[in-house]
Amino acid sequence: MENYEKLVGQVLDGRYEILEVIGEGGMAVVYRALDRRLNRYVAIKVMREELANDEEFLRRFSAESHAVAMLSHPNIVAVYDVSHHEDLEFIVMELIVGITLKQYLEHRGVLTWKESIHFARQTVRALAHAHERGIIHRDIKPQNIMLLRDGTVKVGDFGIAALENEIAEDNGLAVGSIHYVAPEQARGEYPDARSDIFSVGVVMYEMLTGRQPYEGETMNEVALQHMSDSLVPIHELAIDTPPELERIVLKAMSVDLAGRYQSARELLTDLDNFWQNQNRIEEEEKAESPAVVPVRSIGDISKAKFTLRRRRARRVSYLSGTFAVLAVFTALFVFLWNFWLKEVFYPAERMDLPDFVGINYESVINSAQYTTMFDFEVTYVVDSLNPEGLILEQDPEPGRSVMITPDGIKVSVKVATGLSTNQVPDVRDKDFREAINMISAAGFTTQLENGTSDIIERDRVISTYPVQGDTLTLGSTVVITVSVGQQVATLEVPNLIGLSEEAAIEKLAGLGLNYGGTERVESEYDSGTVIAQSINAFTVVDEHTTIFLTVSSGRRA
Repeated sequence: MENYEKLVGQVLDGRYEILEVIGEGGMAVVYRALDRRLNRYVAIKVMREELANDEEFLRRFSAESHAVAMLSHPNIVAVYDVSHHEDLEFIVMELIVGITLKQYLEHRGVLTWKESIHFARQTVRALAHAHERGIIHRDIKPQNIMLLRDGTVKVGDFGIAALENEIAEDNGLAVGSIHYVAPEQARGEYPDARSDIFSVGVVMYEMLTGRQPYEGETMNEVALQHMSDSLVPIHELAIDTPPELERIVLKAMSVDLAGRYQSARELLTDLDNFWQNQNRIEEEEKAESPAVVPVRSIGDISKAKFTLRRRRARRVSYLSGTFAVLAVFTALFVFLWNFWLKEVFYPAERMDLPDFVGINYESVINSAQYTTMFDFEVTYVVDSLNPEGLILEQDPEPGRSVMITPDGIKVSVKVATGLSTNQVPDVRDKDFREAINMISAAGFTTQLENGTSDIIERDRVISTYPVQGDTLTLGSTVVITVSVGQQVATLEVPNLIGLSEEAAIEKLAGLGLNYGGTERVESEYDSGTVIAQSINAFTVVDEHTTIFLTVSSGRRA
């Protein structure tokens, strides 16, 4: 990395200011940079200098990079530009702030099936988009799947990661991908879309069980296990995994190509159907079990508050007839005891507040140990990194001494909702201020970018990314492209000096530049020859810019 620190502070392509090194790979060094033209931070992957003389690698690198740059999907790390600066080849990409699925798995160990299906569906959506455009990833693994704070998945290095791994393997480095490659890849055959599907199946297996399906002391041992189709069933390692989900994973991991999903779209259909059916089953079970009282969010769930109150009711039986007077005195005594006498005869009881953080909220409110003593006020917050229903914070803090009261000890808790989604509204051709309000009301944040259009008026929306109708997690960012008007072409001013006046005017008209007039001056040049122009040659100007000429009138007689 030390040799690459020298790029920090430089500006590549007259546009990208290199700020710092953020990572290294087999073939490239990755930098955080500022795109001065669009005033946004980007990631730049610069190819290592030692590869610059490898013509075959350069050809493949360029072909893969330009192909990937054509992809546009909310679950794919965007490639903005592919260029070179002096002797450097580089790719400009979306800068992702988050962690890899690999890091998340190392932190969590085993994921719930809901989390697993959430991450898998987004990954498969990315693959479906790429495969339908003829691009195979070839190296799907947790290290290449990024998780954003709002729960969005971003798949990176389409078609490029495999090249990087080849370089690493040639240098004797262990890249870890052998655990995820399809059997046909392990045999040295050329991968296709179904190879990516196998890798997704392996990632799903690991998310559900906390371990890779194939393990061995050497890469060859792992590769042989891939071909043998011998693995521990998921339900033996994760007993809560729904059978249908296990069937989907095993079909994706089929050693036999014919038995595997034939396309990412086919796999996505099964995942979506499973998700919908499972949600319907859970809703039906909850409807049949009214004793369980889970509270669900509506609208902007991060701001909504739901307060659950429980009060112990006291009923006093009033005796009729001859016992009426006794009943009055009894009621009076109870009243005086609760609001005065009890405090006189007994000191106030206190207790140290239990630690509710990390416990499922429903298990707390359904526990007699807690519900008879505590009065919970609940605030639900969107948190994709914790299971739904998990208590994240409490106030007062655990261990604090509090007074026990007949009405219950008041405790405020923040509870994770898991993931909530909504569709991106259609804001095309709307004023950008109205569009911001509509998208914000749908639960998303906004980012503005300018664009030119011959059709959409200035200050109105050309498009959004992701596009209208796409389902996103609440809190995700929607990029709004706002029209700045018609596109103005730019061109270089030609060198007109030495041409005849007539030829110069004709050349300006042919290029789309305006002729503004001629000033004639005496000179040693032949009469009618252009000897100066109002804008220097090779200057970049807007189309239809006006150019004035200075033309020789000949020598003074």
